[in-house]
Amino acid sequence: MVRWLEVNGVAVVSLTSPSERPIHPWHGWWNAISERVDRLVAPFGAQEWSAESAQTKSRGEAGRNSACPLQIFGFCIINAAVIIAMRFPRFLLIPVLLLTFSARAHAVANNNEWILLVGGPSIHQWEQYKAQPHDHWWANFVHAARLRTDQLRLELGPDAKITWLVYKQGYIDRASQEHQDLISHIESVRDKSHLNLVWFNRGPEVINYLNGGQNRERVKVAGFEYFGHSNKACFMFDYSSNLDSASKSWLHESDLTKIDRRILAHGVYAKSWGCHTGEEMSKKWYAATGTHMIGAMGKTQFMMEELPILSSQNGRWV
Repeated sequence: MVRWLEVNGVAVVSLTSPSERPIHPWHGWWNAISERVDRLVAPFGAQEWSAESAQTKSRGEAGRNSACPLQIFGFCIINAAVIIAMRFPRFLLIPVLLLTFSARAHAVANNNEWILLVGGPSIHQWEQYKAQPHDHWWANFVHAARLRTDQLRLELGPDAKITWLVYKQGYIDRASQEHQDLISHIESVRDKSHLNLVWFNRGPEVINYLNGGQNRERVKVAGFEYFGHSNKACFMFDYSSNLDSASKSWLHESDLTKIDRRILAHGVYAKSWGCHTGEEMSKKWYAATGTHMIGAMGKTQFMMEELPILSSQNGRWV
């Protein structure tokens, strides 16, 4: 026998009364659901109807005192789902499996890692005679990475795995010019922003961390971004630090084939904030990983209070 409820004057079907609910292996569980539905309905002033009184209720009178359509729709969905599951218990496996899969997918997504690769600054010894010297501020790239980290914390939450791969020698070399301990400054950012800070000195170390720095069966790379000097074919970690306008530590586009594409999460976000990457290296990244890396056509300018911007006439992100 079906029990009817009146919600603000509208007849809504509910579960059978407790004494009439069928006996089956999950009887107690269904009773708990039924009671939960009853409690949900109670705050709306529901009154129990007999089937006969529900049938005799005039349409006009019900229409004048109709409940919110959303309430009615919600009650109908709840009741329909419960009644179908009671009639066909094995159907319950479908939502249970879907919920389990969804929970696992959510946990996996939260367990992924976002990697920010940070190059080193040039030094005054090589830049002082140039018309447009680079890196007046030692923290050009570190500060940009910090701004991006703040954005990611807002988007991904405080517990998201964010790793900085930082070219260490560049900040050791620049420290003598600044008369400061730049390594400790960067480590203070790690502590304040709750980062995983990994120092490196050579390009192969970057590849090694991408492929094996975490258990990549469990922790995929969800994001990869580069902050530093670059040309169209490589990331230059020590540009104008050891040599004038040149580099001895880099990640070349030909090295990208060493990245195991299985480490990348579905829909991975990749971007180089350096100069010229979009002119060639982005294509090599796609060929090596099957994913898109956003890069600049032309030069970029690292800023004080915002992320790097395009600085070349007709420059664009691709």
